[in-house]
Formats: sequence, C-alpha cells, structure tokens
Amino acid sequence: MKNKLSYNLRYGLWALLAGVLLASCGKDFLNVYPETSLSSAGFYQTQAQLEQALVAAYAPLRSIVNTGVYMDEMRSDNTFFTRYSANRGFEPSRESLPEILDDANSSAVVNSPGNRYGDDYSGIAMINIILSRLEKIALPAGAKDSIAGEALFLRAFYYFDLVQHYGGVPLHLEEITAPDQSFKPRNTVNEVYAQIISDLGEAIPKLQAAASFPQSGRATKGAAKMLLAYVYMSAPDKNYAAAETELLDITHMNYTLLPGYAAVFDPANKNNSESIFEVQYLSDLVSGQQSGFAWAFAPKTTNPDFLMGYKGSSMNIFSGWNVPTQEMVSSYEAGDLRLDASVAVVEGTISGVEDFTATAVKSAAGYTPQPGKSFFYMIKKYYHPPYIAEFNTPENWPVYRYSGALLLLAECLVRENKAQEALPYLNRVRTRAGLPALATATLDNIADEMRHELAFENHRWTDLIRLGKAIPVIKAKGDRLKTIYPWLLPNSFNITENRLIYPIPFREIQINPQLTQNPGY
Repeated sequence: MKNKLSYNLRYGLWALLAGVLLASCGKDFLNVYPETSLSSAGFYQTQAQLEQALVAAYAPLRSIVNTGVYMDEMRSDNTFFTRYSANRGFEPSRESLPEILDDANSSAVVNSPGNRYGDDYSGIAMINIILSRLEKIALPAGAKDSIAGEALFLRAFYYFDLVQHYGGVPLHLEEITAPDQSFKPRNTVNEVYAQIISDLGEAIPKLQAAASFPQSGRATKGAAKMLLAYVYMSAPDKNYAAAETELLDITHMNYTLLPGYAAVFDPANKNNSESIFEVQYLSDLVSGQQSGFAWAFAPKTTNPDFLMGYKGSSMNIFSGWNVPTQEMVSSYEAGDLRLDASVAVVEGTISGVEDFTATAVKSAAGYTPQPGKSFFYMIKKYYHPPYIAEFNTPENWPVYRYSGALLLLAECLVRENKAQEALPYLNRVRTRAGLPALATATLDNIADEMRHELAFENHRWTDLIRLGKAIPVIKAKGDRLKTIYPWLLPNSFNITENRLIYPIPFREIQINPQLTQNPGY
C-alpha cells in the first residue's frame, strides 16, 4: 500500500496541515517542476491517480494495528509483556499502557515517531483530499462510486478508531486549504458517531460484496456493514435492531468459516472466504510493506535462528511483547482447538540473569513445565517461519472475520431478548473449535467465546468496554500480576471510568489551543 505521494507531516494536526502544503503546490511559485516528483498541481486528475491516492490512504492502518497491540491487546486481560532488566531504555512508555500508568506524553510515543491519534488523522487527511478532488473531475459513475465508497469507509473506520480510544474528537470533513482550517475544538462523542453512521450509510450502496476469494484486500460492502454493526453496538445510544440487520446481511453474503481455525492465519490463505477485512502486508525486501509481529511477540533469545530460521540481532532488543498470560492460557476449555493454533510454548534454558536459549517449540495445549527448563508463552497466529530477514514477515492482520460477525450477531440477538435465535450462530463457531454445542446463549458465554475466537486480534479491550466488563476484569488482572511481579508499582492497574479512553497526546494540545484534555489526565 505504498505510492509516491509524500506526506512529510503525517501525524495529528500536522497531517491535516499537509493538505495545505499540497494545495499550495498548485500556485505558480516556480515555473519549472521536477519531473521526477509528484505534486497536487498535476495529480488527482485521472482515475488511476485517484486510485493511487486511495491505496495510500490504507497505509495508516498498519501503524494503527501495531499500536493496537499495546493499546487494545496488552491493555486487556489477554496478554502482558516480559520485562528485561537489561533493557530499560524506551520500554517504560510502552509498558505504561498495559499497566494503566500511561499519560498524555507516553501515549504519543508508542509507535514513534507517530501515534494512533496522528495515524488516524493522517488517513482522514488523505481521504478528505480524495473526496474533494473526486467531485471536480469527470469519471464514469461506477468508478466514482467505487472510489467514494472505499474512501468513506476508511474515513468512518479512522473516526471510529478515534472515538473509541479518545472520546469526542474534532471532525475534519473537508480538504484543508488554509492553516487556520486545521484548528478546531472537539466534537461530542455523539456527533462523531453520527458522522460515522452518515459516512457508512453513503458508502455501503457504493461498495460491492466480495464475489470471489482470495479478495484484493480493499474495502467491501461486508466490511462496511461489519463496521456499522460495531458502531451501532458501541455508540452511547445503542441500536441493536439496526446492528442485527447489518449482521444478518453479512450472513447472506459469500463468507464461510474455513474448516480449520489455524488455516485462517496461514499467509498462504490471505484474504480467504472467512476474511471480511484485513490489513495487508508483503515480505519482499524491497517495498517496505512487511509486518514483524512474529519477531515482536517471540521471547528474546540468544539463538533467534532456532525460532525464526534467520539469525538477527534485533531479537535481543525488540522482542518479548504481547505475551499471553497464564490466566489466558488456562481459560481455554479442554479440547479447544484454538489454543494450539493461537499459543505456543517456547522452552529452553536461562544462563546468567536472563539469557534465554530456546531448545523447543511446543503446543500450549496440555503443556507441563519440565524440570530444569524455562519457558515462555508466545502468540502463534502470526508465526510461520522460516523468515528471510529480521522483522520482515508476510502475515496480514485480521480486522474483521466472519466468525466474529457470527458472534457479534449472537450478542446482538441476546441483547434483544432473542437468545434462542442467537444459539446457532454461537454454536457454529464453537463446533469449528472442536467444542460441544451449548444449550443456551448468554452475554457471558458469548463474551467468553469472543475472547478465544478473536484472541490476539486487538478486539478484547474494546469488547470489554462494550460489554461493561473492563473495570472488574482489569482490576483482577492487576491483582494476579502483582502477586507474580514485585516490580509492579502499587498504583498500577488503577483502572477507572476515565481510563477507559486514552489522553489526547500532549503535543496535539500544544499545537491546537482549542483542544481540551480528557478528564483524569
């Protein structure tokens, strides 16, 4: 998802100001333009150029899911991290997020040099330019609808990500052409949700349903309906009937559950018939579009070649994140096939203080610690070695899957007092996991099923908030971990209502004097 458009100021309000810089290129400042560079004066003129710009607008998704590992998965009860005493440089800012010790400064450096807030607005700025220029050129109706549909989906996605994690944020819906247009006060949460619903309502008729697999990775009608269902079920004013309609529509599309759970995450099966939307990565050593999840999630070892098939020194610096907790591993039902597909045990020996040498990779299902051996849990979903370079892997990141749509529909139906209707959708997912069918559907057993079906896919934190379970669940996690790790501070895991959203990054407050900070930060 790269093109040759350059956005030098990509983050936060600087991303919005980039629109000003691009627009100013159209003035006759110099009569001679470098023929090897692209500017807005000669761009956004054809369908091919708009398509190129649209592909670029997907790129911030990569940074968002990477930051989501810390802000959604590690913040939840699914995972934590391995603390290495010899490496205390940049780590504390990342560690503060799962410990609920983050502030307006640490929230901005997780995905240095950017942050989630800035990545979302970077995407929004690109989309607003596309939508503005799209109105001004002549294109066939079908082409114009296709570009507009994808663009509106992406803008809705970025604003949904913002409102879930930061609350009410400024709504920028037009291309920025002057600096003073970049500085706006915050809109209310309800106003942001209303805009998301409006964008998706316009996008859905313009998008096509997935007709064949593998898909292209671009947004489809199914992806937009899935997002809209989440929006209806997450907004302050819930609309479960509307969410049910969108989710039922998805069940009548071409999606299916793959026979085996592990196959869903195999790079050979990207964009498969269970995939509704996933973030695209490519490991080719040329384009810079690779993922690196397997390296970040593995334990730090003295012999990374044993795990990865490639010996890279960075594994002794940047690994040990997003480690499944013992409670998470123990929470799987006996016989749940998803445990072996989702979590591995890396077994080995420790010399010195913390020099770990891996000697075996084993299944977490039924694992018993061996005398004289140390072990670490490791997420297995994104682990498919051998790799060709360090932090260069081809695994995509799943955002919406058909199994998730079935479970979200089951939750929706239970909330509408239609528990019997919810049961078949819940049991379809359980059956694929090798588990017996349940006799009743409840919010609790659906939430438990979501936890294990969508484990390590950045859903658990926002699911806990939607279900009203975040505060007691995270307090319990903190109580458990404090008995294991004496280095945890007494005020860690002090989860409150204010901490269900994150602070606006401090530098954004500095840039825009009209912004106000979230309570409690």
